[in-house]
Formats: sequence, C-alpha cells, structure tokens
Amino acid sequence: MATTNDPRTSRLRAWMLEGLSDMGKGRPSVPKAKPEPAHKGQPWWRVMCLTGVDYFSTLGYQPGIAALAAGLLSPVATIVLVIVTLAGALPVYRRVAEESPHGEGSIAMLSRLLTKWKGKLFVLTLLGFAATDFLITITLSASDATTHLIENPHLSEALHDKQVLITMILIALLGAVFLKGFLEAIGVAVALVGVYLALNAVVVVTGLWHVATEGHVVTDWTAALTTEHGNVFAMIGVALIVFPKLALGLSGFETGVAVMPHVKGDPGDTEAKPAGRIRGTKKLLTTAALIMSVFLISTSFITTVLIPHEEFESGGKANGRALAYLAHDYLGNTFGTIYDVSTIAILWFAGASAMAGLLNLMPRYLPKYGMAPHWARAVRPMVIIFTLEAFVVTWIFDADVDAQGGAYATGVLVLICSAAIAVTIAARKAGQRGWTIGFGVISVVFLYTTVVNVIERPDGVVIGAFFIAEIIVVSFLSRLARSFELRVTHIELDTMAERFIRDISHRTPRFIANEPDNRDVAEYRDKIEQIRADNDIPTSEDFVFVEVTVTDPSEFEAGLTVRGEVLHDRYRVLTVESSSVPNALAALLLHSRDLTGTRPHIYFEWTEGNPFANFVRFFLLGRGEVAPVTREILRGAERDRARRPRVHVG
Repeated sequence: MATTNDPRTSRLRAWMLEGLSDMGKGRPSVPKAKPEPAHKGQPWWRVMCLTGVDYFSTLGYQPGIAALAAGLLSPVATIVLVIVTLAGALPVYRRVAEESPHGEGSIAMLSRLLTKWKGKLFVLTLLGFAATDFLITITLSASDATTHLIENPHLSEALHDKQVLITMILIALLGAVFLKGFLEAIGVAVALVGVYLALNAVVVVTGLWHVATEGHVVTDWTAALTTEHGNVFAMIGVALIVFPKLALGLSGFETGVAVMPHVKGDPGDTEAKPAGRIRGTKKLLTTAALIMSVFLISTSFITTVLIPHEEFESGGKANGRALAYLAHDYLGNTFGTIYDVSTIAILWFAGASAMAGLLNLMPRYLPKYGMAPHWARAVRPMVIIFTLEAFVVTWIFDADVDAQGGAYATGVLVLICSAAIAVTIAARKAGQRGWTIGFGVISVVFLYTTVVNVIERPDGVVIGAFFIAEIIVVSFLSRLARSFELRVTHIELDTMAERFIRDISHRTPRFIANEPDNRDVAEYRDKIEQIRADNDIPTSEDFVFVEVTVTDPSEFEAGLTVRGEVLHDRYRVLTVESSSVPNALAALLLHSRDLTGTRPHIYFEWTEGNPFANFVRFFLLGRGEVAPVTREILRGAERDRARRPRVHVG
C-alpha cells in the first residue's frame, strides 16, 4: 500500500514537538516550526504569582485543616507553622536558589553526592516524590475547587454527585492552558493571585472587625483554651505535636525554585553565574513567605473564633471552605459567590505551578539518562501525559480532598527534607560552621515532621512508592528500548587524532577495536596478525587502533574527546573515554566518514560467553558483546547501506 505524507499530520507533529532540539543522530529531523523569539524571562513578582497560585491557594483549605487538627489551638499551631516557614523553609530554599540556579533544586544538589547507577536510582526516587507532590497538587487543588463550586448555595442542587467529572474538566482546562503556551500561564496567574489576595484581605479585615466588635468571642475562646489545656506551656507542647498535620501550608517552596529559569536576570547574567536570577528568586521566595505568613495567622484566628467547630467537620458548611463560609455569612451571598469564583479559579490554576515544576524537572533528568523518549524534552507531549496521569489519580481518589492530603503532605515534606539536608552538606563543604549547624537543626525538624506525618498517614508513602515504582519501571524500559540509539552529542578530535584519521583515509580506512591490556609491543603486534589472518587482509594495509575506556556506564548522553598517540614508535592508537564502548566506536566511525568522505572499516573479535549475559553487561556496564551492538547502532543511525561503515568480526 502506498503511503502519503499528510500535511496536517506534519503540522500537528511540528506543533507538538515545537522547541525540541534534534539530538537524535541519523534519524529524520523533526519538522521545524516557525522559530519563536528567545525567552528572556519574567520579572520575579510575575513568576511569584505562578508559584503563588499553589502557595496562596492553600488558604482555601488550610484554615479548615488547622481547625480539625488543632481545634481551639489552631492559631497557636499556625504560628508554629509560620515560625518553621520563616526560620526554616525560607533560609533553606534561598540557599537552594544559590546552589542550583537552573531550576534543578535540591535533587541536583544531592545527585552530585552519588555517582553511577546509585546516583541515578537516587534521583529517580526523589523524582517519584516530586511527581507525588506536583501531581497531587494538581488533583487536590482541582478537587477542592470543585468542592467550592458544588457547595455554593446557587449551584449545590444542580452539581450534586458530579465531583469527579467537574474535577477532570478543570484539569483538562489547565492542560489546555499549557498546550497554548507558558507565557499565557504566567499572565493568568498574575490576574488570579491579585484578585484572590485582595478578596481574602477583605474577608480578613471584615472578620477582624467582627472579632473587635463582638468582644465575647475572644474571651470565650481564651476561656475554652485555658480550660482545655491548662497553661501556655501545655498549649505550645500540643501545638508542636499537631504541627506535622499542618504541613500542607509549606507547599510552594519547591516549585519556587523549580521555575527559577523563568525569572528575569540582569543583562550581565551568564548561565554559569546568573546573579540577577538568583537575587530575583530570593525576593520571590521571601515575599511569598511573608504574604502567606500574615494570611495564615490572621485567617486561622478569625475562623477559629468565629466559626462553630462542628461546621469544620465532614459535612459541615465550613469543611474545606472556612473563609468562603465567612464570606457568605458576613458579606452576603453576592460577595460570597464572587469569593467562591475567585477561590475556584485559583485552586484550579494552583496546578499551574505544579505543572511548571514537572515540565522543568522531568525532561531535565529522564531523557538525559535515556529513561524517557527523545520527544519527552518537548513541552506539549509531556503536558498531555501529566494531564492523563492527573485524570487517573482523580479517578482513584474519587476527587476526595481529604483522601489526597496524606500523599500531598508526604511529597512536600520529603522534598523539603531533601533540600534541608542538601544545603547542610553544601554549607559544610563551604566551611560555614554556623550555617552548617543551623541547617542541620532545620533538617532534624523537617525529618521529625516527615516521620510523624508518615506514621499518622502511611497512605502518603504508599502513593509515593507507587509513583517511584512507576518512574523506575518506565525509565528502565525506556532505557532498554533506547539501548541501540547513537547517543553521542558531539565529538572533539585532538590534532594527532585528526591527523591519523585524515592520513588513513587516503587508503582504505581500517580501525581495530582493542580492549587495552598491558599495551606492550606484543599486544599490538599479535592483534594485527590475528586480524590479518581472520579477515585475509594483505600486509600492505595498515591500521589504527581504537581503545575505549568506560567511565560512568549509567550516563546516557555525552560528548567524546578523542586523543591520538603513537606507541612503541609504530602503533597509532586513538583513545576515547565513554559510558558505552559500542556507542563510542559507532560515533567515531560516522565522524570519520563525515570528516574524510571515505567509508571506514572496523575489525573485532567475537566475545566469548552467553549472549544474554553479554547484553546485560552492555546495558548496565557499557561493555559486553561489542561487535554486533556496534553494528546495530550503525544500522539505526545510517539507513543507507552504501554509506554505512563496515563492521568485520573474526
């Protein structure tokens, strides 16, 4: 059957893969779309609004969570949360911004401590918790937006029992925004955050006015508090115990550093030293933390003293929507509906910062490790995948906010713990004793919080483990599927190496793949005699040896530096360091062909041993059955047999 190139399919593919750099050697190039102007970044306060839709939107449910967890002690427990935020999380992430200014966050800082496969598995585990945090942010926020929508007095009857459907529609709309473009997402975030904070300020001021004019509510609260807990020290002790349950109020910091690449820097910034971007990100983190701290303390206070506790319980009118309850009760249903619309909008869009974090982290690591397809570097395919994942999570949890809280808190706390440990190690390496002690104490606090949260809500670890297992399994299957790709990004020849290749191209270019042993005269002499005998090559033909040393076999993509040397005054040897012997040889042969215009030949010995065991050695250790794998890589990289370098095995 004849095939036709459908222009519509080509346009769709070009749109889907827009901005994807074509690193695949020997494959059909991606259709080029119209180039876009370079992204120069946004002012820090605009990017703050993108992270703020996650951080600030927790006001939609945080006061209710605090009231359920701490009861009358909610304001005291919230003050503990604010202290931990300003004295703990904020300094940690300001340091993360300095140490990892390209958005990799604490994951990159910790990955540098471990090498080879240990490091890769460690990164995949942290990415699993990051996926838990970011994906549950998308689904939980959309679910809570749906709760606000359904609980609105004007809509409760019409939308009853449609929680899952509405949540999925909101998630789909979020995905559509990112399919349109990232700059559009920032513009929407600025508008939503501005309106939402203004409306919350109105509710807070109104609530404080009612507290001031109804003096008995404060005396009733303090009397009940004293009766229940006795003294201040008991109150503080209980507040410290329940603090881990309020950990959702710490969300937003990891996404704050994840979106760092979008913060506009100074004109003199370089990729190595983006001082302006770092300074802007620190302003972003500090401003967001201060704004949120003021709102957290004030909202927990007014909701605790003005709302009957039974209304916070499941089925109560303030469950998951404490501030909306006050907005309707004190400012009327018209203002309350406006507040609901704003809350629904920001909760819906809270997933935008999480989506931005996913789009920054996953393509940064997985394709580089060979653990995702090449197209995973493109934004739009990944948006579709993350949206579908969010659909599945929503369906599994039946769009229930409380059911997702444990997983959300676990993801948030694990990432903050990893950041605190990372900056502690960084401070120690820098010889900063004071910062090392300070960050060490913060690490202990967050480690305690994480452990307590896991003990009380183990479902969070179960969900995190599912995401980790999914990422690891899919990653290794992808790496297996990409085993025979040519994954060398570039090749550099030193002067001697280029001279060898150009000289031998005047005849038939013949290379011998040699695994270096003693590198003495006998080794090279015997190798040439064996190759001549096995392949019936006349003595008039000469050879250049190629020796590949495996460095880190867990690396997938890397450049090659080829050095030439003459050993024992007669044997020309090209030495290469690579993560994979077959890939290095295939890349060198193709480069030689392109450099000289002549098709090279390479000669191997058969490797002894079980073929399957040899393939496993190649997959994990970068060596094994080198000859057939080199030939397979060449076959995939060069479809034209007449131009493909020749592989001989004897």
